[in-house]
Amino acid sequence: MGLVLGGVMAWAGFAAITVFAALMDRFGGLFMGNAPEGAEFPAADSLLVALATLHIVLLPWLVAHLAGAAPLSDKIGLFLGASLWLGQISNPASHELIHRAPRALFALGTVMFGMVLFGHHTSAHRLVHHTHAATPLDPNTARSGEGFYAFFLRAWGGSFARGLQAENDLRARKLGRKGIHPYALYVGISAASLAFAFALGGPLGLAIWVLLSLSATAQLMLSDYVQHYGLLRAKLPNGKYEPVQNRHSWNAPYWYSSAMMVSAPRHSDHHAHPTRPYPALRLPNDHDAPRLPWPLPLACTIALFPPIWKRAIRPHLNPWLST
Repeated sequence: MGLVLGGVMAWAGFAAITVFAALMDRFGGLFMGNAPEGAEFPAADSLLVALATLHIVLLPWLVAHLAGAAPLSDKIGLFLGASLWLGQISNPASHELIHRAPRALFALGTVMFGMVLFGHHTSAHRLVHHTHAATPLDPNTARSGEGFYAFFLRAWGGSFARGLQAENDLRARKLGRKGIHPYALYVGISAASLAFAFALGGPLGLAIWVLLSLSATAQLMLSDYVQHYGLLRAKLPNGKYEPVQNRHSWNAPYWYSSAMMVSAPRHSDHHAHPTRPYPALRLPNDHDAPRLPWPLPLACTIALFPPIWKRAIRPHLNPWLST
């Protein structure tokens, strides 16, 4: 509506994903129950496909609009709103899709991540993060006391390299996908996206696409940073790590932002059951898993200021360091 109508509506998306979401989260307890075990959700995949379609259509439309002659105020509102939508709604939808078994759904998630120049996350998340989460072997597990910006640089490069190695190992064992290497596909999608951005808006269009992609990537990395911050699995006498458990992920018991992010804040259960559809994810009891004292988007915002984050999260982290 902001793209079509401009004016006040250009800021409506930004307001909806910030002020309105924060207000709705204050009505605690609404729709926070767990779905019955074995329940089916026929519309779950349809919603993901709708969100993927919006992502694929909205990103180039937005870039063309922002590179055009729209008023500056409209451009700022649309950029801010769209960047948060890509980070807080599109990213979780992409994440859900790369965990789906049907190849068409998996491909949609791959395209979504590739469009925001983060295609390697498709491999690194499934093959590295889910295997090594909450251990030093996982680039996307933040260490206690590590600031977000240091984490971002370490995790981006580390996940790219570890994901590539995991894909190469799969291909060497003839267990991976045949034909084109997944990383070649990721690079190809990103290159095509940047070429399309240049065609839509020249150098300015290219810059806008890159900035939106950087924002989306930073928000995904913020989510990883917050959801595993400081939590580590114990190393067993045989040199292996204990199985991942509920206490190795932070969860956020806030109903509206959780629904908006397709249950991504129910992170412990996702690690326990990676293929469980998002409406079925369960929120562990607060004595079984750590809970963030803020909604996940707010926690990620605080994490942008490392000294404040470290002081604020420390009292909530300490009880879980010895368990």
